[in-house]
Amino acid sequence: MSRKFSAATQRDWSETDVRVRPNKKGSRPRTKETPAHREAQWGRVVTVDRGRYTVQLSPATGGAAGRDATSGPGVSPAQRDDSAKRDHSANRHHAEQAHTVTAVRATALRRRAIVPGDIVGLVGDTSGAEGSLARMVRLQDRETLLRRSAEDTDDSERVIVANADQLLIVVAAAEPEPRTGFIDRALVAAFEAGIEPLLLITKADLAADAADPAGLVRHYAELDLSIVISARAAEHRGLEPAAVVELHELLYGHITALIGHSGVGKSTMVNELTGAMRATSGVNAVTGRGRHTSSSAVAIQLGSSPAGTAALPSAGDCQDSWIIDTPGVRTFGLAHVAPDDVLAAFGDLVEGSADCEPGCAHESPRGGCALDAWVEQGHAGPHGPARLASLRGLLASLLGSEEGPSGKRLGDV
Repeated sequence: MSRKFSAATQRDWSETDVRVRPNKKGSRPRTKETPAHREAQWGRVVTVDRGRYTVQLSPATGGAAGRDATSGPGVSPAQRDDSAKRDHSANRHHAEQAHTVTAVRATALRRRAIVPGDIVGLVGDTSGAEGSLARMVRLQDRETLLRRSAEDTDDSERVIVANADQLLIVVAAAEPEPRTGFIDRALVAAFEAGIEPLLLITKADLAADAADPAGLVRHYAELDLSIVISARAAEHRGLEPAAVVELHELLYGHITALIGHSGVGKSTMVNELTGAMRATSGVNAVTGRGRHTSSSAVAIQLGSSPAGTAALPSAGDCQDSWIIDTPGVRTFGLAHVAPDDVLAAFGDLVEGSADCEPGCAHESPRGGCALDAWVEQGHAGPHGPARLASLRGLLASLLGSEEGPSGKRLGDV
């Protein structure tokens, strides 16, 4: 017999009602306080491989983290200040000599993308002994973050490098042919991230015309951009020492990320600068593209002088000089960059936009865009028309215009 309920015996349940089942093993509530991990040792992420993080512990990274350390959620400012003091003392005691540690992420960091260049706090076995495994529990606030997307219309971001203050854009004078469209994209990404861009042109000895590298240099003459040209040395194997020394002077004392296509010579230059044994590759004779040899980014410490040379007289003792070599890229999407930031990265054109009509999207001469007149008057230099075409191609691609180049292309301007 079914039981009937009258309106008087019925109860209206709301989402604020809570039904608690008693715990027979205890009634202690779960705490929401996160451990501060004040004794965590700080280090820099060197590389990432299938969920395992190689971290270098050293006095340099320990001191940097101690000055501006962050902890898990729920930690008060007073706790953070006290944690910074303890961190500095602990790192001075535990990290007298740099050594690498293998670590995994703690649950609190599972949703954070941790990449080479990040400063992280470790607990557990930080001896670095074979088979040891530390736990990554804290992540320092990043000063910069270099990102890209697969396509210009793809909202999913890919974090490349953290805490870099320079971006070395590497292109080859030949094999493979240089693409100014790719350089422009990298310049935009660097501007958006607040990173100083540099340009390295490799394989100058393979160019069909000796003026080819010079033409690429003139293309960016209106920008405040440091450019280094390197070639293979004629008398012995390796690169010309003068170019290596010049580049070393630009990189020393900085954290520099290298980016470029496969086969342009990134790893070769890294080997010359640091003495590392990074694998190098040639170029496919059919496609004209380089072969992938680096599967993941890796940070390598830069000494006070290039490998195999005497210390430079002007070089001081700087333990926080790093080169972060990244795998070759085929696409460099800018979906995370706003159109206004794209224009701001074109320093030779941005001043001319002051005369544009309000709401001008700069996509075409129509709509009162003043950039055409700016270029025609020669304010952007002899390569102004090509630079303006590159800008409009990027804007059209970001906005999904059918007139612009495909989002998968890196640009051939």
